Amino acid sequence: MKIKCSLLLIMLVVSSLVAAQNAAPTFQIKGVLLDSLTQEGEPYATIKIVKKEAPANALKMLVTDMKGKFQEKVPGTGNFVMTISSIGRNTIVKDFTVKAGEKLVDFGTLYITDASNELGQVEVVAQKPLVKADIDKIEYNVQDDPDSKSNSVLEMLRKVPLVTVDGEDNIKVNGSSSFKVYVNGKPNNMMSNNPTEVLKSMPANSIKHIEVITNPGPKYDAEGVGGILNIVTVGSGLEGYTATFSGNVSNMGAGGGLFGTVKSGKLTVSARYNYNYNDRPRSYSGGNRRTVGDITEGSSDLDYDGSSKGHGNFQSGSMEASYEIDTLRLVSMSFGLWGGGNNSTSINNTLATAPGTSNELYRYVSDGRSKSSWYSIDGGVDYQRMFHVKDRMFTLSYKINTSPQTSDSYSTYNDMHAATDWEDFLKRLYDLNNDGSQNTTEHTFQADYTTPIGKIHTLEAGAKYILRDNSSEDDRYERQIGTTGDYVLDEEHSSHYKHQNDILAAYMGYGLRVKKISGRLGVRYEHTKQEVKYLLGKGDNFNKNFDDVVPSASIGYKLTDMSNLRFGYNMRIYRPGIWYLNPYLNDSNPTNISQGNSHLDSEKSHSFNLSYSNFTQKFNINLSARYSFTNNSIEQVTEQVKDTEIEGLQNPTGKEVLYSTYQNIGKSRNASLSGYVNWNATSNTRIYANLYGNYTYMEGANGLKNDGWNLFAYGGAQQSLPHDWRISLNVYGQTPWIMLQGKGSSFFDYGLSVNKSFLNKRLTLSAFASNFFKKYTSPTSSIEGVGFTQDSWNRYTRQRFGVSVSYRIGELKASVKKAARTISNDDVKSGGGEGGGGGE
Repeated sequence: MKIKCSLLLIMLVVSSLVAAQNAAPTFQIKGVLLDSLTQEGEPYATIKIVKKEAPANALKMLVTDMKGKFQEKVPGTGNFVMTISSIGRNTIVKDFTVKAGEKLVDFGTLYITDASNELGQVEVVAQKPLVKADIDKIEYNVQDDPDSKSNSVLEMLRKVPLVTVDGEDNIKVNGSSSFKVYVNGKPNNMMSNNPTEVLKSMPANSIKHIEVITNPGPKYDAEGVGGILNIVTVGSGLEGYTATFSGNVSNMGAGGGLFGTVKSGKLTVSARYNYNYNDRPRSYSGGNRRTVGDITEGSSDLDYDGSSKGHGNFQSGSMEASYEIDTLRLVSMSFGLWGGGNNSTSINNTLATAPGTSNELYRYVSDGRSKSSWYSIDGGVDYQRMFHVKDRMFTLSYKINTSPQTSDSYSTYNDMHAATDWEDFLKRLYDLNNDGSQNTTEHTFQADYTTPIGKIHTLEAGAKYILRDNSSEDDRYERQIGTTGDYVLDEEHSSHYKHQNDILAAYMGYGLRVKKISGRLGVRYEHTKQEVKYLLGKGDNFNKNFDDVVPSASIGYKLTDMSNLRFGYNMRIYRPGIWYLNPYLNDSNPTNISQGNSHLDSEKSHSFNLSYSNFTQKFNINLSARYSFTNNSIEQVTEQVKDTEIEGLQNPTGKEVLYSTYQNIGKSRNASLSGYVNWNATSNTRIYANLYGNYTYMEGANGLKNDGWNLFAYGGAQQSLPHDWRISLNVYGQTPWIMLQGKGSSFFDYGLSVNKSFLNKRLTLSAFASNFFKKYTSPTSSIEGVGFTQDSWNRYTRQRFGVSVSYRIGELKASVKKAARTISNDDVKSGGGEGGGGGE
């Protein structure tokens, strides 16, 4: 009887406990975890819920799904702590309180960031893929590449899929020099106008990753045939309270930099600054121009050679801050400074002879010296409003940018001799001083709205207005050769103008995600109004308007969790900038005269691309095929004509000169194949290659045609050694590239770098060298035109060796948050004397 009573008592107690547990209050947690930069869902992150007073006992353990979503019931009330962790990511810790009767805790959208802090006593043997692909872009993780410790951004670009940088540092994206560049999702006029100089001067250790946006959707400005390069700096994406100091010295100069992040409550501030001094060794150049076809008394052959030497500096800095008003509202601000200056001297010899003979017609020696500066200063503010509906977002943005530039150059002529019939021609040469200044100031207003419709549809729309004022003052001063008098202002050959360029744009896009399929459709309308007024000089005032409708489409199919297939179509445009439109006749060099064309229209390019990607821990591959065509491309047309045929030229002599202008007469067809391969042979060995092949067919004015193949290959290996040593070897080469009126040169380069980490990887020392077996490289190029052929050569050093050092202090605990949408003005085609490959 006692046993039965005891059993009955135990059953009652157990039943009471079970009933009490079932009656205990529960609540539900939910949210979505996204990558802070790509806005993609973070799959399989581990979530742990504990009571604050008992952190060792987990109440619930769960993981996010493939889209980063999580939802689960949790028992109890009071104070809780949620911890979210994922391999290679910074841990997220959230304290929260649940009162009696509360049924739901919605964390909304949470953002997870890459972890840069070191794991004590843990050896990570898996290598993180350097490249990943999305439906519309390829991303190269510069920060995780050891070569970034010693290389410039320009050198790192050679590793980026779909990008080529030749031996003369000309940049192409998808085989086109018509692309745009912006930094941290925001444009920069100076970056677009001088991409080669800027990226050559930027240390790669200040860059987090580089995105190649191959299929720009309707939210992007329509400019840029090849695509868009988005360079994300470390300063903008740095997670934590930290500071890093770096320095470098080489045979080309020296530099240093620092960046850091601090956080106080809801306010986070990040700042970065870099300075580089460049001392370029003397370089040499030369060539010849030969008359072909009909030879007259005004014909001449030219032989020329010279040398130049220069030095300069480049500096860049940025500051970004974010303030979380609440979980749904974010304000972010930014300020940036880019720029530098150059000083150079040169000497050139020119000899003209009668075609087919050695009879001298004239000769002279010209000396030159110049100094220039170029800066870009910008600031912006973004307001982002999220909603309780996931992925619904509204953004308002404002941006201001100013880009002052100055130049001051002197040209003097000596040892001048001319045959009797050519004396008048040579008298057109004067000692010159050109003193110029340019500035662009623009204000941009933008609004964007994105909302999901159901579970698989997304709509986006936006509007943008740019007010851009350009001004230029180029004063030309002359004095008679051989005199010691003062320079006298030549108003006829000087030029002062104001260029107002307003752009109104609106776009709408549609996105679809169904299981393994994702797609996007979009259309963008842009109206451009340009007014040019000349205050001084020979230019005529003119107005020019453009209206462009730009469609785009892309579709992706996820073959596996690691591989995908993508197809896209997009139309891109080129608006001719002031360099192309300006009808000012530049005759400062009497043998080579040029002017713009105010009647140009927007250039339109259509492209189709197909890509395959497969990224695993062992093997990464990205293959892309692309076909594009343009029927009204803007081409520079160069002819040899009598100077009496050039309208507006003063004091013509009847001699033959080169005359260049621009026309919408180009037709081009491009077919290309590109491949990126990365093989992690072991946990310490990485072997990689970036390959690009392109077939080009071009047509121009006066029956000009050209076609041919161009091949680019970049490859290398990286080896990690015991005791935190690492070594890298890289080689690259390129066949001659094709132009409408000729072809460029082939190149072959190589480089070696070694780095060693100390103090738990807080201190890194690097030594680097490239092209160390041969001091000089000598590329050549040739062009053909109506009445002439021209061959040119250059001789300059690409030999580089030096050391760099970086040291990090602090721990990583915070991040500057950024609005998911912001302003990016990438709408103007570069031109004229602007270097590099253009920019977008």
